[in-house]
Amino acid sequence: MRVDGSCHCGSITFTGEADPGDVSICHCSDCQTLTGTAFRVSVPVAAKDFHVLSGKPKVYIKTAASGARRRQAFCGDCGTPIYASADTQQPTVYGVRVGTLRQRAQLQPTHAVWQRSALPWIPAIAGITTYDEEDD
Repeated sequence: MRVDGSCHCGSITFTGEADPGDVSICHCSDCQTLTGTAFRVSVPVAAKDFHVLSGKPKVYIKTAASGARRRQAFCGDCGTPIYASADTQQPTVYGVRVGTLRQRAQLQPTHAVWQRSALPWIPAIAGITTYDEEDD
């Protein structure tokens, strides 16, 4: 499905092609900290289908406990998280933050990862598959 979105202040706008059947929730502690809330929701968009139309995201490199490095892109003006990607010159996919998309109501999560880190007051979402760690 065609998606489009922006940061809160509108400085960064983008478009892409996303699979609504591949929306995920991540409960890892890094995502909790980076979002400032209990989890993050994202949808993968192939690099060839992701286009920043205006603005330039600022990038923070996060190093996971595993040593994996991930680019966390956000608006340098309003702080809105936009996407995450592998820390390479040519990422193949962007994990676009669903909350930035105009079509967010149509992008219902299908699975949750790092369920073992979910905060105890977050109820399970009926009908989605959960993984204790990252799914492969």
